[in-house]
Formats: sequence, C-alpha cells, structure tokens
Amino acid sequence: MFDSLYIAWKYVRFNKFKSVILVTCITLIALLPLSLELLLNESEKQLMARAKSTPLLVGAKGSALDLAMNSLYFDDEIPELVAMDEVNYVNETQLAMPIPLYVRFKARGYPVVGTTLDYFDYRNLELASGNSLAILGECVLGATVADQLGLKPGDSLISSPENLFDLAGVYPLKMKVAGILQKSNTADDRAVFVDLKTAWIIQGLGHGHKDLKKNKDPTVILKRTDTNVAANAKLDHYNEITRNNLDSFHFHGNLGTYPITGLIAVPLDTKSGTLLRGRYLTRKTSNQILKPTEVIEGLLENIFKIKNLIDSVILFVGSATVLAIILVFALSLRIRQNEILTIFKLGCRRMTIARLMAAEICIIVLTSGFFCGGLVALIDYFADDLVRTLVIR
Repeated sequence: MFDSLYIAWKYVRFNKFKSVILVTCITLIALLPLSLELLLNESEKQLMARAKSTPLLVGAKGSALDLAMNSLYFDDEIPELVAMDEVNYVNETQLAMPIPLYVRFKARGYPVVGTTLDYFDYRNLELASGNSLAILGECVLGATVADQLGLKPGDSLISSPENLFDLAGVYPLKMKVAGILQKSNTADDRAVFVDLKTAWIIQGLGHGHKDLKKNKDPTVILKRTDTNVAANAKLDHYNEITRNNLDSFHFHGNLGTYPITGLIAVPLDTKSGTLLRGRYLTRKTSNQILKPTEVIEGLLENIFKIKNLIDSVILFVGSATVLAIILVFALSLRIRQNEILTIFKLGCRRMTIARLMAAEICIIVLTSGFFCGGLVALIDYFADDLVRTLVIR
C-alpha cells in the first residue's frame, strides 16, 4: 500500500493544476455547510444572550424588529421615536426601572448611544481607564471603538452629520473622551456612549452661544427688549462643550417632549413585568411593550428557514461537484491508457490500478480535509468577531 501511495503522490505532484482544482472544489463544498452552521450557531447564541438579558423594551408602535435591533445591538435602522415622557410614565408605575436610549447618530462610523448611568450598571460595564460620564459633551467608548480609532481618555471624537446635505444648521459636536470600557464581547464594545442631553445637543435641540445681551452685532440681533433678546440663524453656536462655556448650553421647551428611540424596562420581579405589559395592552397609546426574546426567536426562525433553502442549494451543488470529480477521474483513466498498459506489461494486476486510483483519491480528499479543517478552525476562532461584523452590526 505504501508503494501505491508513493506513486500516487508523485502523480498528484506532477499534475499540479488538476490536483489544485480538485482539492479546491472538495474543500469549498465541504467548507460552506460547516462554516454556515458554525456562524449561524454563533449568531443564535449572541442574539439570544443579548435578548435574554433584556426583559422588556418600550417604543413606538411599528416594527418590533427595528426597535429590538436598534435598542439591543444599535442597528442602523431607526424606529419611530417616542417622547421622553414615556420614561416618566414607566417610572411612575413603580413596576420597573426605565433606562432610556437614543440611538440615532454616529461618530466615525460607530453608533452614538444616548442613555443614563443606569445603563452601565444594568449591563455590568466596567471602566478599563478614565472616568464615567460627568458633564455634557463627554463620551465613553466601547473597547473596540477605542482600539480601532486609537483613542484614549482626554482625546476628542467628533460626531458625524446624518447626511452631507444637512441644511438645519446642526453642527458636528466635538466630544471629549472621558473613559474606555472593558471589553464585554457584546454590542457595547462597538458603541460611543453619551448622556441623553449630549445626544440632544448633537441633534440641535440644545445649544450654547455667547451671551446675547453682550452681543452688539446688529446683523445677528433680530429683536431686543428689556427682558428678551432674539437672534437669527447667523448666531454662532459652540461645537465643543468646555468648562468655560458649559453654562451657556441650554434647551428650549419641555424636555418631556424630547425624543428617544426606545427604553429598557427592568421590572422589579416577574409579576411586575406582567402587570406592566398588561397596562400597555389596556392603555390607549401609540407605544408598545415587547419581550426581546420573542422578537429575536421570530427572527431566528426566518434565518433558519433561509438556511434550509441554502442547505438544499449546497447539497445540489455538492452532488454536481462529486459527479464532476467522478467524471474527471473516469476521463483520467481513458487518457492514461498507455500508463495502465505499461503497468500490465510489468506484470501488475487490475487490483494494482484500483489501489493506485484509491491512493490518489485518498491523497486529494485528505489534503482537502486538512485545508477544510484549518479554515473551519480559523472561522471558529474569529466567529465572534465575524458575527458582530456581518450579522450584528
């Protein structure tokens, strides 16, 4: 048998082009279903882990999936906005602790998450360096954000406008990096956390400027009275919050009407959670309450339906590939008639030809298995990051 393997190895090495094609085909057809299964299992694990750690979500009626993905994984799809008064309502029920979220803006490609300090306590997020949020204009970075952007406490990060043709006069806000979070292997690693009011300032709902009473430029002042000074759009707003201009930042109107994308409701116990859900069912409101696990389970069901379709396609393509490989070996036997005739003249039997062909197939299959195993191990090692990049963004 060793002699057959030696001769087969020499033949495989001599016919490099054909051997590489065969190895590549077998490797890919085996790798696809294995890697797909691996990534889907990792996706299910990560999606469900995050959903199970979040008991209830409150948001505007509409797409439950958009609300869940935006609140749990800071997805790009922005759900319908709700008023800050909804946080006050949940708090007044004394059935759950509300944690507001405003996930709408980005900073250098990463989501800016407006929330309160309760979020860090609830998610058990610890600081690796620096300090937590203390004043307006500060931000705390997830571990991945800090690593990818090369930022540390004391550096600055500028928010990105929602579009390049923003005519509303909303300027990017230069935020000071207060601290860096420890790696948690969750969506929090890829987020930029700010205070809710800082997020509203990014939107332009709050601003800071020089004291109008001291402004003498007639092109800026629209109307001046003893009690009030009105300015036009020419008035420059600060695009960075410092200790010197912090007092000049202010908000107009009732903060209860200011927007959030949703809120996490953490019930006191199971009974409180059930009572809170019941109140939303009987309450006349344009908002909804949902369990993230139910939403994510529905999403996973759809994903696995698609997976079954993909598996069928892979099975069909795999069968065609196997038949093509069999055809290659059959044609190879016809082309190698002179070699086979020489083997017979040397006194070998038909079994020798069968052993040689079997040895060639074994070498190609084992080589494919080696590469496939290596690639699967590599995908398994990076599965966590791949899922966060490709599935949970």
